Amino acid sequence: MIPHGIYPTMITPFTREDTLDWAAIGPMVDWYVREGVHGIFAVCQSSEMFFLSREERLRLARAVVEAAAGRVAVVASGHVADGLQEQIEDIRAMADTGVAAVVLVSNRLAPLDAGDEVFRANAQRILEAVPDVELGIYECPYPYKRLLSLETLAWCAQTGRFSFFKDTCCDAELISQRLRVLEGTGMALFNANSATLGETLAMGCAGFSGVMANFHPALYRALWDRRLERGAVYEDLAALLSVLSGVERGSYPANAKYHMSLTATPMGTRTRSLGLDELPLLQRREMEDLLRVERAAMTQLLP
Repeated sequence: MIPHGIYPTMITPFTREDTLDWAAIGPMVDWYVREGVHGIFAVCQSSEMFFLSREERLRLARAVVEAAAGRVAVVASGHVADGLQEQIEDIRAMADTGVAAVVLVSNRLAPLDAGDEVFRANAQRILEAVPDVELGIYECPYPYKRLLSLETLAWCAQTGRFSFFKDTCCDAELISQRLRVLEGTGMALFNANSATLGETLAMGCAGFSGVMANFHPALYRALWDRRLERGAVYEDLAALLSVLSGVERGSYPANAKYHMSLTATPMGTRTRSLGLDELPLLQRREMEDLLRVERAAMTQLLP
């Protein structure tokens, strides 16, 4: 079973020479742990996995597993190939890095115009090819978002092979329906959407795995810890996290890298996914102001 709770979608630091900044990985993981996360989703879209080589993806996963050293769970994707056989090879290689689960990308299992029967047939072939690998599934928005139907979600759960489900539907009512489908199975739903998080944690979703846990994971941990008692502090914190989530509509993940340089370890803001070398000055100021808001919330809202 994958531990429930807060799973940031880990960003990837790059040097000015466009190589992975390996020296920053350990301090980043240490910061996540200090902030109280329960796990880390490495080699995902936030990690710019579609812009990493196969060797970089695998080495990054190993580095995160080694840095975590069992303190928190690590899941990883890297499921970016188009061809099914190459996907199977990548899944086997990723499993060998020591991650707790290899997370499949839903849109890799069927083209945009294909039905659920294609998705399930391809998923079945993967299950048979990697019978000893713990799996997850992620409704990644890139290159297109493929949301799982309730029928396909039930099929995935009934295989007994999927333990981690990153939900990106951003719809509390649909999440409620999905939770009913998953009830009593070993497949745990992690909401990626901050605006619906307070409501869906109260419904019983397994946690949060989203972009904004790169900025203030301690606030998400505080919400998680209060999910059963709720009350005014819970509702105020949920509302704050919802409003702050607008940050991801900026130059993400470059802005997250600058924020990380203010909180965890020095790193540049270079990205491959945006083709951006430096975060603009105004957005740097926004991240500095965000840090001020985060600190005020920790001291005033959470005494």
